[in-house]
Amino acid sequence: MDVREPAVAGRFYTGDARTLAHEVQGWLAAAPGGTEQSAGIIVPHAGHIYSGPVAAFAYRRVHRTQRVVLAGPAHFVAVAGIAAPAASVWRTPLGDVAIDQTTIRDLPVTVDDYPHAPEHSLEVQLPFLQEQLEPGWQLLPLLVGRTDPLDVADVLEPFLADPDSLVVLSTDLSHYLRYAQACERDAATAHRIVARDWQGIADEDACGAYPLRGLLVAAERLDLPVELLDLRNSGDTAGPHDRVVGYGAFTVGL
Repeated sequence: MDVREPAVAGRFYTGDARTLAHEVQGWLAAAPGGTEQSAGIIVPHAGHIYSGPVAAFAYRRVHRTQRVVLAGPAHFVAVAGIAAPAASVWRTPLGDVAIDQTTIRDLPVTVDDYPHAPEHSLEVQLPFLQEQLEPGWQLLPLLVGRTDPLDVADVLEPFLADPDSLVVLSTDLSHYLRYAQACERDAATAHRIVARDWQGIADEDACGAYPLRGLLVAAERLDLPVELLDLRNSGDTAGPHDRVVGYGAFTVGL
């Protein structure tokens, strides 16, 4: 069994399983719920103490699925196009999740474990998914490089339209602005996301701008609404106000 081991347990989130489950359950319990299942969600990917309270708003709209298509940016290894892992299992302190290699084989993506090995943008989402979903679902992890949004949309659109799949798009918003400046920038970005204005999303607006644009193209094609659930930054959750990172939680389609 080829396992993708945790890369940021103990750094971006606690490596202790019991503590991790307790923390994630607490953020989920504190967020308002929703009874309907989303086709997709947009969530941040910083350390859990910073972005976890915001991400929980979107995860409360997730109730069931057979497959999670988890897409986000590569921070450490340059990716040409879209990269899926060769590993068959993804491991976190909360246990193992099977990777949907059968579906990966049919996608126009590169299969390469190397960019996935150090990456946090996808890994930090797994504990929320493991706590919110009943066991039995499969994971399809995708790292997106500087890729044409239309090509990303071609990959994501069928899953966004599939009632047995959930698309999770991982991105933070502005980086290292002062608090007031970040609030203004992120509010404008959130407005564009809700409007599905993918062409209005600049690289500096979101670190996951490339996968985000692709998701918005797919949502536009399917005429799926995008709703803002929560918009905060690290100055609101667990950090100072002089250099903040923006976080938004959105749902795509109901």
